[in-house]
Amino acid sequence: MIGRLLNRKRSIALGVLVLLAAGAALVWVFYEEEKPKKDKLHLEAAAFSDLNTWNSDDFGEFLPALHLSCKKLLRLPDARSLGGEKIAGTVADWKDICKSALDLPVQNEAIRSFIESNFTPFQVTNNGEQKGLFTGYYEASLRGSRIQSDVYKTPLYLRPNELIMVHLGRFRDSLKGQRIAGVVKNGELFPFSDRKKIDDGALEERDLEIVWVDSVVDAFFLHIQGSGRVELEEGGALRVGYAAQNGHPYFAIGKALIEDGEVPREKMSMQAIRDWLDNNPDKADELMQKNASYIFFRELKTTGPIGAQGVVLTPERSLAVDRKWMPLGVPIWLETEVLDGPNDTTPKTFNRLLMAQDTGGAIRGPVRGDVFWGNGERAYERAGAMKSEGNYWILLPNAVAKRHLSKNNS
Repeated sequence: MIGRLLNRKRSIALGVLVLLAAGAALVWVFYEEEKPKKDKLHLEAAAFSDLNTWNSDDFGEFLPALHLSCKKLLRLPDARSLGGEKIAGTVADWKDICKSALDLPVQNEAIRSFIESNFTPFQVTNNGEQKGLFTGYYEASLRGSRIQSDVYKTPLYLRPNELIMVHLGRFRDSLKGQRIAGVVKNGELFPFSDRKKIDDGALEERDLEIVWVDSVVDAFFLHIQGSGRVELEEGGALRVGYAAQNGHPYFAIGKALIEDGEVPREKMSMQAIRDWLDNNPDKADELMQKNASYIFFRELKTTGPIGAQGVVLTPERSLAVDRKWMPLGVPIWLETEVLDGPNDTTPKTFNRLLMAQDTGGAIRGPVRGDVFWGNGERAYERAGAMKSEGNYWILLPNAVAKRHLSKNNS
């Protein structure tokens, strides 16, 4: 996912030094650009008539994603918050709507009418800024074997038992959305092995390998995407999904390629990164190891990859968000643009209703999203080329919306 490979450049503070002579006195004056504001989520009340092409969406394509999230919510305790900034209320606020949604016929008008009757849209902004970055991801395809060989020699690992993941928000509200991971030694938590150490054999002879694949580059991109399907040499296939992460920070190698002058910024894409890695095998390992973050997997017995909400993702209808700000399991109306591939120069409007069902290491901020495109060549091309500005609206149950509006007006 190009959004996982590229970080938005932060503003650089500039100093202007002015030297003033007043007799023997020297006065040094520094001027610094205003620092970027901290992220802050705001909701702006809206109407369905504010949503461009709302009446043109195919709500029948959206319904399966809604059903999956509702079935998950209906199994949860009533008092549980949906998460994020707690803007979506609790499970109890959604149960009646979800029960009714499961009985909806697959008819476009019936679904649209149901949504308009039960939900209120709010535009999501960051400090009042409506625009944000939207990228795409896909389910990676790999070739592998259960048996290590000279061809299949890059392992996909299970989560080591000693790896401890700590969600810091459980201890301090100010640390919500942050987590660390490591290994306990003598009662203290220490960093886990980074990508380089693992590549160099830190986990060998532990019987942690799920499968061996034939490409270290494919394996690296699988770590970025978080899920994939492996066609087995011995016949059949297996699906793997995210199980854990080693706790080291994510580093966007696309940013390094731009800064080193290897790939022009305007030509950067997932495909451009892959091409560079394939064409520079003597430098590829060193570059990939700059991203110390490492993903561990689990074998899935499902029809598709599993998102952070714990449901199977629906191609072109599931959205990854920053769960620090946005809840999972809620409808999101997205307005942005897409390209058919890195060589396409004609953006196409992409306005549709999705479900927030996943998250990702590079998805950061109140107005930020990652569209799941599915698997196959078309999904790969579209996901790799997607890096577009856009807006989105969260749809809240009317009762939750009423409380939110009453709180803002009080």
